[in-house]
Amino acid sequence: MFAEQRALQFTCQGNSLIGILDLPERPLARGVLVVTSGPQYRIGHHRHFTLLARVLAGRGIPVLRFDHRGMGDSEGEARTIDALGDDIHAATRAFFAQVPEMRELVLWGLGDAAMAALRYAQADQRVSGVVLLNPWVAPREGEAVAAPGALPQRVLAGLAGFDGAALVILGGGDPAAQQLPALVARHELRCKCVTIAGAGRTFASRAWRDEVAEVSANWIASW
Repeated sequence: MFAEQRALQFTCQGNSLIGILDLPERPLARGVLVVTSGPQYRIGHHRHFTLLARVLAGRGIPVLRFDHRGMGDSEGEARTIDALGDDIHAATRAFFAQVPEMRELVLWGLGDAAMAALRYAQADQRVSGVVLLNPWVAPREGEAVAAPGALPQRVLAGLAGFDGAALVILGGGDPAAQQLPALVARHELRCKCVTIAGAGRTFASRAWRDEVAEVSANWIASW
């Protein structure tokens, strides 16, 4: 399906944010907002987010990827992973304004961005699903595993507190990510887990990225 690509400019608390919208000629009612964090911006490592958007838009799924404040071409101070809620909200508002056919949203995030997506999803009823890639479940340096709010407890609490659909895509070559399926099963959480054999933390090969895109597209269209 043909898809138009638009550059968007919108504001978040007085700062200008930049995004790229991939808009199919006949958009479905369920769109995807790509959340970024850390050194990532709207293109993604190895152009991952750009290539993902093309695949999804070709299936009729509108996709917006954007730079939050302090990243890429957007203005403002850099944000921590726990302070992206206003940025995601601003992007969501701009997305719905640009695609009037859209009725619900899936948030898609890699690594730390997966946690930001999951946190926001619990607060916005328009978010019907999340796709989480290699959510970071290993404790950071100096963080005790049992400390309040530590990972992986935050991931589990986020999944337990979200009423929508959840897909977790894991790299088979990422040891930290392999903790999650057992934890999900142990806590009986409603979540589909898919492992991409051999893939590392950022899905560096084209084959792995293509598989991520196919898994994401098929799941988004399945419910």
